[in-house]
Amino acid sequence: MPLLDPKTWQPVRLTGGGADVVEPATGEALGRIALAGADDVGAACGAAARAWGGWAATPYVARAAVLRRAGDLFAEHADELREWLVRESGSVPGKADFELHVAAQECYEAAALASRPQGQVLPSEAPRLSYTRRVPVGVTGVIAPFNAPLILSIRSVAPALALGNAVVLKPDPRTAVCGGLALAAVFAEAGLPEGLLQVLPGGADTGRALVADPRVPVVSFTGSTAAGRAVGELAGRHLKRVHLELGGNSALVVLEDADVEAAVAQATWGSFFHQGQICMTTGRHLVHASLYDAYVELLAQRADSLAVGDPHRERVHLGPLIDHGQLAKVHGLVEASTAQGAKLAAGGTHRGLCYRPTVLAQADDRTPAYAEEVFGPVAPVRSFHTAEEAVALASAGPYGLSLGIVTRDAALGLELADRIPTGIAHVNDQTVNDEAVAPFGGVAASGTGARFGGEANLEAFTDLRWTTVRREPAGHPF
Repeated sequence: MPLLDPKTWQPVRLTGGGADVVEPATGEALGRIALAGADDVGAACGAAARAWGGWAATPYVARAAVLRRAGDLFAEHADELREWLVRESGSVPGKADFELHVAAQECYEAAALASRPQGQVLPSEAPRLSYTRRVPVGVTGVIAPFNAPLILSIRSVAPALALGNAVVLKPDPRTAVCGGLALAAVFAEAGLPEGLLQVLPGGADTGRALVADPRVPVVSFTGSTAAGRAVGELAGRHLKRVHLELGGNSALVVLEDADVEAAVAQATWGSFFHQGQICMTTGRHLVHASLYDAYVELLAQRADSLAVGDPHRERVHLGPLIDHGQLAKVHGLVEASTAQGAKLAAGGTHRGLCYRPTVLAQADDRTPAYAEEVFGPVAPVRSFHTAEEAVALASAGPYGLSLGIVTRDAALGLELADRIPTGIAHVNDQTVNDEAVAPFGGVAASGTGARFGGEANLEAFTDLRWTTVRREPAGHPF
């Protein structure tokens, strides 16, 4: 029996109207979903708040069992979920399989969180037992984007549930099935008690209502820097804790001693994986001047060799961009860059929403596709002459999410990485990496630090409470 039946997948009544589930590659409607309005948020938060107390009191072994079962279900329903990821989000099958793998791992890692030590016994000057204990925050709000919809939802949903919270999830309406309704179906089959996971596909108004609802003390947001600033500002007005994982314009630094072919193999993946619609995408290629010409030539050859098309019906390396708005943004940045003097070495064209992998040579600070986050398959390449210059270029700009350095001298790579502001650094690898056990997050305009993954989830989704116990009531001088 299918996990997701278009006739029954969203039985709730919502007030935000309806929307087609659209396949970007063809424009075909795969089904129709109900959208949540602001009024629905209050009802969902109320239901979650009523449900979470019993869940928080549930023995950790029972919570962990639900998370482990959810992880197993991502594998058991892999064929069905893979097709949704391919058709609804434009993922190639390999990327969809990666999402399913990470989703399962996030559940298994979250299951382990449930049995972690909850606090510490503290020394005290008074005759009392003094200790700390991590307690669930209650209802966690999760706002997730379209680009890796399953991963970027489950990485907050799973640990929040495992630690005893309820969750209200607002997926991007463009990927509401694989980024939202699929999770609801998996956790329902895994035995999660009713009410603990509320899924509300909707737009910005729905997100604002979720951030503002007084029953939601913690918000986990993944999306653009502009939207993240708005979420952070609104959360601040309501004195809420907010975790922001935002945009990036990550640099790949290719040092003088690097093997050009090995560097280009890294660069091709870093810039063109999932059509460049990844926050960690390699958006700036910084290449030593002695390697620059060979690097650009080989990168352009690789870009021209990649197949682009419908990932559901063709064997391709890149699928479509998510929608026409994103296409207009990407192509506009490419055209503005060539108008400012960048040289188009490959790509720059599209068929429908399928954009060719694009290489821009002779990039500099005036090149829009170099200076801004593109969120498309565009690789601007710039040269440098010294390691000091490379550090300065990689450190420039507002973002600080991920960094890659390619060199035969790993110690030098680590030394340079320590001098560049970034949340994530990889020596002899490109910028797009993710593991459920690793802390994930950026600095500056890329977000509020490593708030996801591993032990970081303990701080993200619990409050630390100080408790003391005396044998007799304390006496005080007045």
